Amino acid sequence: MSSSREDLLLPLLLLLFLLLLLHLASLCLQSLSLVASHACHPPPFSHLIPSAHQNSINPPPSPLSSHVHALVSPTPSTLFRCFYHRRGMAVSGFEGFEKRLELHFSGHDSLGLRRLRCDALAQVLDAVQCTVVSAVGNRYFDAYILSESSLFVYPYKMVLKTCGTTQLLRSVPCLLRHTAELGLRLRACRYSRGSFIFPRAQPFPHTSFAEEALYLEERLPPSLAFRKACVLPSSSSHSWHVYSASAADDDDRLAAGSWSTFTVEVCMTELDRSLARRFFRKKGDERSGDAVGADMTDLTEIGSINPRTLVCGFAFDPCGYSMNGLDRDSYSTIHVTPEEGHSYASFECTGRWAGGRAEVLDSLRKAIGVFRPGAVSVSFCMAPNVDENQVRSAVGDALEPLGLSCRSQAVEEFPGAGIVTYQTFTPRRE
Repeated sequence: MSSSREDLLLPLLLLLFLLLLLHLASLCLQSLSLVASHACHPPPFSHLIPSAHQNSINPPPSPLSSHVHALVSPTPSTLFRCFYHRRGMAVSGFEGFEKRLELHFSGHDSLGLRRLRCDALAQVLDAVQCTVVSAVGNRYFDAYILSESSLFVYPYKMVLKTCGTTQLLRSVPCLLRHTAELGLRLRACRYSRGSFIFPRAQPFPHTSFAEEALYLEERLPPSLAFRKACVLPSSSSHSWHVYSASAADDDDRLAAGSWSTFTVEVCMTELDRSLARRFFRKKGDERSGDAVGADMTDLTEIGSINPRTLVCGFAFDPCGYSMNGLDRDSYSTIHVTPEEGHSYASFECTGRWAGGRAEVLDSLRKAIGVFRPGAVSVSFCMAPNVDENQVRSAVGDALEPLGLSCRSQAVEEFPGAGIVTYQTFTPRRE
């Protein structure tokens, strides 16, 4: 009797095992189908540049405009075949704080970096682990929205800004190889970032600021003799990390007249919940990322921060937003991670302090007002002959109407990079 039962039990166990294998195979097929449903090709970008707008506000497009538009054509390519949802998720959430790299070159070609081929850009961005989702250019520079933040390419300047768990600094060796082929010489480098929300999720070489500085030290050419790494502290857990390297000191750059612009970087956390919800896509909305992004730009009034700017917005799935703005030779950019618990937004722009101070401060106030954050940091990078005390005072006055009070201030001078100020703000206590 016992032997008979054992004979029946064995086929039953085999049957259950086969059913389990079929169930697992079904789950795998569903997962593959879900991933495939997210894969898409970027849409054409030409409809975001009305001809009247471009002729009245920005100068005529450069010879590279056709090159930029070709990059975002519907034709599949290695560079622009991408997911529209953001990658680089930490276990706890998406890392909003960006890493920013600014490189300056010299050469004899008037187009300079804008001659970089598509496959060269593909290799650079592949090293970083991000892709292009949209692009546009004018007479002065090309602006790319990436799956993680933005890229700006001028003839002799490049700004690469990425968030999440991207490996930004890995772009340097690859980029230097391609720029050498164009006969360009690196003249200056500046790397900056805030304090990560999820620092343990960052891969090499971004595991610490010391590791980042060492990575750059070992890979930048020895001609960049003026170097400095520094952490600007605050009264909170947030700090501002800056590394600079330059082939010329401040006096040389002042004599050459290359200190014409400044850069302001704003980091915002604890976004107002009702405002952050505007950066979530509606369920069932299958429109392209740039179409939904245009709606978000209008809904949030981001387009009115600087009325002269040509704004190109992009919405991610299921949430998140990026914007590049072009105003002649100046750019602006906004990136939003709206998830509750680690919400974050950034605003960056370039401008001229002499003659354009009021306009820049107005844009700064409007950009922060879009999000009503619980904590704000503002960093200015400017020429060493600018009065940093005047700048810090002006920033404080600009944010006072928003109910924000300055909690800490720091300033540091970087040879060949200028003066960097860092201020933190929180709402006034009643």
